[in-house]
Amino acid sequence: MTTAVTAQLTAAGQRIENDSFAIIDREVNGAHAYTEDQWPVVRRMIHASADFEFNGLTRFHPEAVSAGIAAILRGAPLLVDVEMISVGLSRPRLAHFGITAHHFIADADVIATAREENSTRAVQAMRKAARLGLIQGAIVAVGNAPTALLEVTRLAADQGQQPALVIGMPVGFVAAAESKAQLAQCSHPPWIICQGRKGGSTLVVAAIHALLALAEQRQQG
Repeated sequence: MTTAVTAQLTAAGQRIENDSFAIIDREVNGAHAYTEDQWPVVRRMIHASADFEFNGLTRFHPEAVSAGIAAILRGAPLLVDVEMISVGLSRPRLAHFGITAHHFIADADVIATAREENSTRAVQAMRKAARLGLIQGAIVAVGNAPTALLEVTRLAADQGQQPALVIGMPVGFVAAAESKAQLAQCSHPPWIICQGRKGGSTLVVAAIHALLALAEQRQQG
């Protein structure tokens, strides 16, 4: 039997991960309101954080999981707000689907424009991505910068820049909760958020890996 590309690389690693998922399922004991496709995303977020509050804090647009899987299967670009997300993602898993991750927050032109316009690097990074045609049809994932998420929402509303999916999980105290609440008011693009101040790159990586696993399951029939 061929090992799934989205599985752990060793039998010991697979056993530990499967045991962890089993513990989460046992402790939750079915006490959640998520669909069969949504729960693996939430479960992996709990696995990454050991925080059961994400059972309830995590919210999904009705089309989020199906849109994410479809985007992955067609090799859509992945746009992230910070390098930490790119570093945390499995390169073999992305390569299996022909996905390239992009981030621009440390680019010299982004930094210079942010200084000139008295904005944030995160805002200018998303505007650069829009100019390069990397938002339309992409999976956009934000784990650190609320201003990046606010800008993506603005670009979608004002300029018709429609990602396939937005994973909005910025962490923090200034505009983090508000940026996610604003995204959750959108009928399009589809979105996955965690409500409130909690979030972070680790959770975004977990959510993406869960979607990659679901996409591989779909791929295998």
